[in-house]
Amino acid sequence: MSTAQYIETYASIAIREMDAYQIPASIKMAQGILESSSGNSPLAKDAKNHFGIKCKKDWTGETYIQDDDEKNECFRKYETVLASYEDHSQFLKNGQRYASLFALERNDYKSWAHGLKAAGYATNPQYAPLLIKTIEENRLYELDKPGRAPEFKTPEKEIPQPKQTITPASERPSKAKATGGTDLPDFELRRHGKYGIRERNGVEYVLAQKGDTYSQISKELDMMSWQLPQYNEASSDRKLNEGEIVYLQPKRRKAQDEAHTVKKNESLWDVSQYFTVKVSRLAKLNGLNEDARLKVGQTIKLR
Repeated sequence: MSTAQYIETYASIAIREMDAYQIPASIKMAQGILESSSGNSPLAKDAKNHFGIKCKKDWTGETYIQDDDEKNECFRKYETVLASYEDHSQFLKNGQRYASLFALERNDYKSWAHGLKAAGYATNPQYAPLLIKTIEENRLYELDKPGRAPEFKTPEKEIPQPKQTITPASERPSKAKATGGTDLPDFELRRHGKYGIRERNGVEYVLAQKGDTYSQISKELDMMSWQLPQYNEASSDRKLNEGEIVYLQPKRRKAQDEAHTVKKNESLWDVSQYFTVKVSRLAKLNGLNEDARLKVGQTIKLR
């Protein structure tokens, strides 16, 4: 995974964690890039630990042993990368040595970088300059801005998605329709109230329950009222069907699959919801209007 791919994949999670814990998203992304070698280090690959957090006395989860400052040091091991990001937030928020950082402005990434080094987060004497350089080279400070665009654009024009093992479109049923019954193979990452948070193409979502509305789901998940309609490219008063996908983050610019063959009664929005690709992007890729009527058997490019 390249640094650009890493940012594209995890920027939305860093923003969410910033909103929840007041840790600059630029700092979190830069730390993730440095500590995990953009997701390529053995610790990141084998233990999904993207921030180099060691076990400490209070850690009761799984562990991963590798050499660091000393031989055979104990590091925390996570089930998901999301869990690593969340634990990193709690590690800083609950750590007494980092308390002074939370008095800083959340867009003051330079003070946060020097504060982390002063608090002993890393032993590298160049840790703060490295964080600042990483932030500025990749324009990560854009993530910290109020009213930022819901989807962060990395410096590169087109960024390939990291490969994932999924069932080809031709071998699985297409049930993206608003009538529900998505039949997605994704697993549940965690629970939030009555909802199971899942992930598809790097984007988190829940399945609507009977009688749900965007407004009700927003309140349950502590989200702003505008987010779900915008992320799902739908009107705020749209009636949701039981089992329907509701994305909690912006959809992507392309899918893992190359193309999709249109089934009966499918719209471009249905395809967009199933494959987690923005309607505007699908329309542009296929030379269509966003409200174009699709024909059975028509091929829709997904990337």
